[in-house]
Amino acid sequence: MQNQTIATSSQTTGGRIKSIVGGSLGNLVEWYDWYVYTAFSLYFSGAFFPKENQTVQLLNTAGIFAIGFLMRPIGGWVMGAFADKKGRKTALTLSVSLMSIGSLIIAVAPGYKQIGVAAPLLLVLARIIQGLSVGGEYGTSATYLSEMATKKHRGFYSSFQYVTLIMGQLIALGVLVLLQRVFLTDQQLHQWGWRIPFGIGAVLAITVMYLRRSLQESVSLEQDGGKARTTRGTIRELAKHPKAVLVVIGLTVGGTVAFYTFTTYMQKFLVNTSGFSKNAATLISSLTLVVFMLIQPVFGLLSDRIGRKPLLIGFGILATLTTYPILTSLSATKDAWVAFALIMCALVIVSGYTSINAVVKAELFPANVRALGVGFPYAIAVSLFGGTAEYIALDFKNNGHQEWFYWYVTVCVALSLILYITMGDTRKYSKIED
Repeated sequence: MQNQTIATSSQTTGGRIKSIVGGSLGNLVEWYDWYVYTAFSLYFSGAFFPKENQTVQLLNTAGIFAIGFLMRPIGGWVMGAFADKKGRKTALTLSVSLMSIGSLIIAVAPGYKQIGVAAPLLLVLARIIQGLSVGGEYGTSATYLSEMATKKHRGFYSSFQYVTLIMGQLIALGVLVLLQRVFLTDQQLHQWGWRIPFGIGAVLAITVMYLRRSLQESVSLEQDGGKARTTRGTIRELAKHPKAVLVVIGLTVGGTVAFYTFTTYMQKFLVNTSGFSKNAATLISSLTLVVFMLIQPVFGLLSDRIGRKPLLIGFGILATLTTYPILTSLSATKDAWVAFALIMCALVIVSGYTSINAVVKAELFPANVRALGVGFPYAIAVSLFGGTAEYIALDFKNNGHQEWFYWYVTVCVALSLILYITMGDTRKYSKIED
């Protein structure tokens, strides 16, 4: 048998918190680099594609955004297996270095006017690299945070994965707000200013790469035999847990579509559908994300008290009932505070999923395939549904059927709700203590 055990039992509370904070900082930078792309796509889409109408340019950049997502299953597979074989710390360090390379490519890539079709190809290359990185980051960081936490507070500590994920997105929007309102004109942002945040991301990622090298490992990777070493982190070993794999995919479908609809797509929705200015849309999105970020630990703590399942069911029921009316009302409003309230209502509901989805997945798998089991099936679901949500929304709008997207989100959540109702509560049957 394997002797791959959780290494947190002998750690002090201070040491455990230090490791969780260290792991979370890297997660923050990873997601900042990932979200800078969508936050600034309104400004750089014209640099990489021939000038047509705004919706077509956004479709092109959203398509490349989806390509990055399609690489996430490969990243989840390769990096998850690497984390199970070589350790969480080593995999986390590698993932953030890949993210730095992708950001640097975008920061210095010439535009369409200079090198023609090679410009969008460079953009595709950069997003492929970043897709590999973030695909590995999710499963490994979710596993690391869940393993470093104590059983009593596992939901609370694991919720910080989405705190830092949202914070990364928020910082990306914050950089945009500063450039919009303080440092650059709209013309400068379109011409060259959009390169600045990608340069910042590359530098931050390199810094975190060195910080992550000092993290404590969350599991003992000592093995009692050659067979244990060769089976650890393999697809064959993961195939022994088919139910857990299907649960990860099923619980992710509705949550990831709802999450990307009311976070990354909202900035474009407010500009392209509701008619808000770019500055107003950025500010509204930023404010909603601040509140969304702050309530994640509250929901995580609640899951430690009442269980994970009630929160998932609450999200599923409320999102199924309210998504269509919220998006319909949002498309018609011209009042910034009404828009804020509507988006915030949706994000409070989505928190029933986002705050605990990492720990739920980690609790489904044994240590020898945990990073792979969390990262690989999740990446498949988020690539097929989360990564394409924005593109599907824009495509429906471009073809005059925007309201079809509202029903699409509703159906995805309703399908996941069926699983939430029938699955067990992982807080009670966690495999992390096995």
